[in-house]
Amino acid sequence: MLAASAVSASLEDPLSALEVGQVEEPNVPEGWALVDVKAVSLNHHDVWSLRGIGLPEERLPMIIGCDAAGIDDKGNEVVVHAVLGDPEFPGGEIVDPGRTLLSEFHPGTLAERVAVPRRNLVPKPESLSFEEACCLPTAWLTAYRMLFDRSGLHPGQTVLIQGAGGGVASAAIPLARAAGFRVWVTSREERKRDFATRCGAHEVFESGARLPAKVDVVIETVGKATWGHSLRSLKPGGRIVVAGATSGMDPSAELNRVFFKELEVVGSTMGTLEELGRLVSMLDLTGIRPRIDKVLPLSDVAEGLRALAAGDVLGKIVINP
Repeated sequence: MLAASAVSASLEDPLSALEVGQVEEPNVPEGWALVDVKAVSLNHHDVWSLRGIGLPEERLPMIIGCDAAGIDDKGNEVVVHAVLGDPEFPGGEIVDPGRTLLSEFHPGTLAERVAVPRRNLVPKPESLSFEEACCLPTAWLTAYRMLFDRSGLHPGQTVLIQGAGGGVASAAIPLARAAGFRVWVTSREERKRDFATRCGAHEVFESGARLPAKVDVVIETVGKATWGHSLRSLKPGGRIVVAGATSGMDPSAELNRVFFKELEVVGSTMGTLEELGRLVSMLDLTGIRPRIDKVLPLSDVAEGLRALAAGDVLGKIVINP
């Protein structure tokens, strides 16, 4: 079958570590299912894998990709939950220290077929296309958990979403709007601010701009480039929910501001299988849909990964195997 694999690692030139070609069919252990992959969405995790982050040399070659929607071996249309962990671990698979993602220890989804634990399959409603459904397990689920599990937000409160255009931000905007939050968004690019408005933002601002008022919560996935602005934008007692650092992982902590204003910094990582099911239901009920930047064949996956690494994306990039 055709697949996209990391065959080496390169921090400076991650695309040089990518190989698209024929590989062996997946091994399907007992309790797992074979999924005929119809659509895959790209994530920064895929670029990090090609850089060797979280994917050491001894595990290479490895099929990359976390997200997928397709048809299982029983004929059901499904969405794949990418987190593999112990469902019985107290607090769920997200806090299980032994958790992993597809493409870390087990072959990923950028292939014609993928094997996953059967419990990791969520039914796909007819209202969602395969291309829309495949966007949900990482970026959209991350945004869902940040907003509805980790933020503590209530309808009528204000949330600032840093970095319009990315997968998590473009998911958080319509989800937050649907929940009744006041949604403010930043970006350094005008086209991305326009995109945020189309996604449902109430107001958009240039990155680092002084806001008309302090906010209750900041959704932070950018990191170094926006961290100081996020702290300055919060009300006393406000909260930053952080799930990534695409611009770098070494922000100034500004601890004086954190303790003086009693700010909270809360981490968030992807989401649980139960939360993915609720997210799928929410989109089915509300009509909210992921914004898809482009759809490419698997043979052109390098083009999509290059755009993702450069930040030249509005929404999600989808691959059709």
